[in-house]
Amino acid sequence: MDIYRIRGGKKLEGDVRISGAKNAALPIIVASLLADGETVLKNVPDLQDIRTMIKVVNCLGAQTDFDTAKNVLRIQVSGLDNREVPYELVKTMRASYYVMGPLLARAGEADVSLPGGCAIGERPVDIHLAGFEALGATITLEHGYIKARTPGLEGAVFTMKKVSVGATANLLMAAVLTKGKTVLENCAMEPDIVDLGEFLVKMGAKISGLGTERIEVEGVKKLKPVNYEIMPDRIEAGTYLIAGAITRGRVRIVGVAPRHVEALCRTLAEMGFAIESGDSWVSVAPSKKLKGTIIKTSPYPGFPTDLQAPVMALATTVDGISVVIETIFENRFTHVPELRRMGADITIEGNSAIIRGVKKLSAAPVMMSDLRAGAALVCAALAARGETEIRRIYHADRGYEGMDRKLGALGAGIKRIAGGKP
Repeated sequence: MDIYRIRGGKKLEGDVRISGAKNAALPIIVASLLADGETVLKNVPDLQDIRTMIKVVNCLGAQTDFDTAKNVLRIQVSGLDNREVPYELVKTMRASYYVMGPLLARAGEADVSLPGGCAIGERPVDIHLAGFEALGATITLEHGYIKARTPGLEGAVFTMKKVSVGATANLLMAAVLTKGKTVLENCAMEPDIVDLGEFLVKMGAKISGLGTERIEVEGVKKLKPVNYEIMPDRIEAGTYLIAGAITRGRVRIVGVAPRHVEALCRTLAEMGFAIESGDSWVSVAPSKKLKGTIIKTSPYPGFPTDLQAPVMALATTVDGISVVIETIFENRFTHVPELRRMGADITIEGNSAIIRGVKKLSAAPVMMSDLRAGAALVCAALAARGETEIRRIYHADRGYEGMDRKLGALGAGIKRIAGGKP
């Protein structure tokens, strides 16, 4: 089991190019099942989650070729040979259940194991299932599998009881081949959803309202395969901005859409960091006076829950008191005990964390509990005194392409050690 060894205290300096967005690529890979022929996806990040999703579409009958050197994924579809996604695949990544939408739309049936993934709360799939039922599917649960059946989906009006990125993506993929008009309300407005929608439109779907709370879909009979480039990853971009800030360095992220990281940039500016941006880049630099702030996660365009853990690590190094309020997931403070091991002063009260800045974090052996908690520990280690050993870094491999390589290019004292002690 690999580990990271990070010698902290080095200011990060330079440019870092952002990879394709994992959370856009995953549903887009699945959406390729909606059309026979070859779909070519560019800017696909080489991540463990991406490789898992490739296995998922392969098990349904697709043939794939992933050129990791060029980040190009080719997906050849000729019908769907299978309707079931087994537990062995779904347990490692909950996004596997995205296949329900395309399977129902094309084949009228889907058997998907109950999902797994990061341990950050239950994240039930009931919104997905209620949406499918509204479109005419029958849902049953047997032996740990969700079984969905329909003689043919039909358009309907469906309001999600809470904003859900996953449900919005799944229902959108189902609706594009559904007979009649579908109206989805209280939709997620994340850029990842817009990217998926634009991919579907390029395939021939009729969609309006992308990026708003109300999406309307006019079903079509058939879609065509296309070439498409995945958008840049705003969470990776935000993580490297935070890494630059926590080391008091000067880091510029390139190949990004600045509007996608506006909420984080506002928070960094409130703390006192200097933020600049251009057409496709954003930079962070320190200032003489930094202070704590209040951060509340919320659906896009609010502060992303996926950056809550890394920004909390940053807050531990800033003078004064910061408050982080988590409103999306009920169990997303698993990084706090590990940050405390490094000298952080954090108090948890319900869904809020109160952080008192310390003069210096100290190196300690720590362990990643999930993807974004892992990013927080890496950021903390970059700023800590001494050498930190981070275990279970396979979590980071799920969402950060070449993290050690990119940080090393910025001057970080980071090494990936193969076969480290678990």
